[in-house]
Amino acid sequence: MIPESNPSSEIEDKLFPLKYTLQIKGRLVCLKRPQIMGILNLTPDSFFGESRVRTSKEELIERVSKMISDGVDMLDLGGYSTRPGAAEVTIEEEIKRVIPAVEWIAEAFPSVLISVDTFRSKVAEAAVHSGAHLINDISAGSLDPKMLETVGKLEIPYIAMHMRGNPQTMQKETNYSDILVELLNYFAEKTALCRKFGIKDVIIDPGFGFAKTVEQNYWLLRNLKYFQALSLPILVGVSRKSMIYKALGLSPEEALNGSTALHMFALTQGANILRVHDVKEAKETLTLYQQLYP
Repeated sequence: MIPESNPSSEIEDKLFPLKYTLQIKGRLVCLKRPQIMGILNLTPDSFFGESRVRTSKEELIERVSKMISDGVDMLDLGGYSTRPGAAEVTIEEEIKRVIPAVEWIAEAFPSVLISVDTFRSKVAEAAVHSGAHLINDISAGSLDPKMLETVGKLEIPYIAMHMRGNPQTMQKETNYSDILVELLNYFAEKTALCRKFGIKDVIIDPGFGFAKTVEQNYWLLRNLKYFQALSLPILVGVSRKSMIYKALGLSPEEALNGSTALHMFALTQGANILRVHDVKEAKETLTLYQQLYP
């Protein structure tokens, strides 16, 4: 059953994100203010070329330093491109891409929070032992039966995203009878599994662009506050995605303005974390949002 909304609190719920905290390796991270998560793709084939970092330690450190100065709260490192139709990557290759980057960042910037975008438990375990603080799993444990157990033992926050199929097949899996109800039930079930395996802090991500049409993406974004019924932090990742550039007839490189527009809307709908390619612009959007809703 879906809880009925309270008309007297509907406006407040719409404009102000619920307040959450995360326990991360002895640190208490408060989400009273929405957080900016900056994307670092350690891949040669992610859909937005400027997010790729593949050349050297020096380039990576320079990029992270710039993101920190621009106001990033946490980083999200990925060594497996999850764009539609992306090529398969071996576990060994993913570890080879991710672990040195985690170690370099943890050493150079010990206070910055590091999330690793992976659906593989072996990569997650290696990343956390190398200095990562969160795991961001596009499959919410569906693609690796050992993931939830591993994250529970590591005692770190877990980002559970909604997706059907895998990156090679997901765009054929867009038939829903009621997408809002199906996603709410999906997250309720996944959260229960997370609790079973000892995961205390769960963040949900509706998975914009993953097994969804452009129209379905916008329906989810318009109804983002619906998922507050779960009382969990909500991550929104729409930055430069096809739901923006296809709607505008542009390319990912031209989708910054559209990303900014949707980031502001997501904040008004209760987003607690924005996962972005462009930290400076997202931070400015957040600053203006806080001026509107102090």
